[in-house]
Amino acid sequence: MSIGLDDVIAAETILSHVDGEAGRLIIRGHDLEELAGRMSFEDTTAMLWDGLVPDVSDPGALFGEARERAFRYLSPLARSLSGLSPVEGMRLLLSALPDSDEDPASLAVGASAVAAAMAIRGAKGLGPVEPDASAGHAADLLRMIKDAPVDEARAMGLDTYLVTVIDHGLNASTFTARVVASTEAGLLSSVVAGLCALKGPLHGGAPGPVLDMLDAIGTIGNADSWLDDAMARGERLMGFGHRIYRVRDPRADVLKAAAARLKGNNNRIAFAEAVEQTALNVLQRRKPGRRLDTNVEFYTAILLDALGVPREGFTPLFAAGRTAGWVAHALEQESVGRIIRPQSRYVGPWPAQAA
Repeated sequence: MSIGLDDVIAAETILSHVDGEAGRLIIRGHDLEELAGRMSFEDTTAMLWDGLVPDVSDPGALFGEARERAFRYLSPLARSLSGLSPVEGMRLLLSALPDSDEDPASLAVGASAVAAAMAIRGAKGLGPVEPDASAGHAADLLRMIKDAPVDEARAMGLDTYLVTVIDHGLNASTFTARVVASTEAGLLSSVVAGLCALKGPLHGGAPGPVLDMLDAIGTIGNADSWLDDAMARGERLMGFGHRIYRVRDPRADVLKAAAARLKGNNNRIAFAEAVEQTALNVLQRRKPGRRLDTNVEFYTAILLDALGVPREGFTPLFAAGRTAGWVAHALEQESVGRIIRPQSRYVGPWPAQAA
């Protein structure tokens, strides 16, 4: 038996493949490095959905209209966000969407952007910002969060992030979305289920603590001693090591390059790069026989922080990118036409035998 279903094949997919030994992420036949920073989120989604969604020939227009449609559904709920964290607010908003919508696939992507922005602002007591259908998806998402114009460099940074997290094999949230899709519950219900799984700190909640670690280190002069003391206490260094990748996480390299383009402007990207190198040195010194490299959470935190996204908004932004992948997996699972129903092994007590 495999605890956690490690190495159990639960689905066949054409969507993505994670090669942890080689440090490789393949999406529809392309290495991640060929897509992130080179192809827009809209075009990457269209490629991911090819053969699953009838018409994604103009994804920019499709998702622009979907953001506007989602805003009409969701804006009346803005007052309900008071007192909720951003991820809780996003869950509430997406749960309000009807499965009967004429195009639930595009609505899911449009709504994930609108809901993420609304929930991040709502947690601060701020009202929603109406989407601009003519803008790029990433640029509009960031503008709806900040209620201010977004320059091309920052829009490109967020676009690279959304592409980087668009899909990643059969992770916990994607598997959850596929299980729900297999019951024919509806595409939007599958997306909400995926978000609920992503909400857990063991899946989508790790980037925020990276910034907590940087806050605690304070200055680069403290880094070596702080990190060494943390490891001596048996603490995990946030943003390092991965359950699947045995070498460097390719998503970390892509996001590091995206962050480097934003270096300066009163952000702490240069400081983070120095802490990363110090942490890798400490890990090698403390665990010489085990390779623990930088993972996606480290540079997710650095990049989104540089873009002005509050750390409590990191999981909603992750969901805004991953929704496109959840949709693709849900549609692929629906085409199988069979409910996912694994078995369990009973290890409890048996009833007493009748005399």
